Amino acid sequence: MAKTETKTEATTERKVVNRDEVEPVCWFGEEGRFLLRKEDTGGLYSFYQITTQPGSGPPLHVHETADEAFFVNKGTYEFEVGGVTETITAGTVIYGPRGVPHRFLNVGDEPGQLLVIATPGGVENFFIGLSELVSGGAPDWSKMQELANANQMRGFTPPPGAR
Repeated sequence: MAKTETKTEATTERKVVNRDEVEPVCWFGEEGRFLLRKEDTGGLYSFYQITTQPGSGPPLHVHETADEAFFVNKGTYEFEVGGVTETITAGTVIYGPRGVPHRFLNVGDEPGQLLVIATPGGVENFFIGLSELVSGGAPDWSKMQELANANQMRGFTPPPGAR
């Protein structure tokens, strides 16, 4: 019987990344540094660091095609995953499976830091696009929703009074 080989989206090679040499991407009080992008892992996953300010975090949303694992490297966060809300502190990992609504909020008094693995890779495309959308000030929520849809995400809704 012949052996079948499975190819990934790109050839992967050894890569060493210094976080401080990665240009940050900023959105809504958060800063992301994409240490390993989809292209670096043959599409298998993305690995990134998010730094959040106190009171910052995304609204409840769903990744239709990606799983995420969040490791709290610094700070205290409130996470809601699948309707369960709990406080997560440094040294703890929480898993957010695809298709399950989730959100997080930095509930500490200082900037917090998360290390995140998203599989399959490519979530960085959403955040890079989001950074561009909010760089001019208040976001255009219809464009933000288009960006979310294009990246297989749903649930981002504007706050009351936003356009």
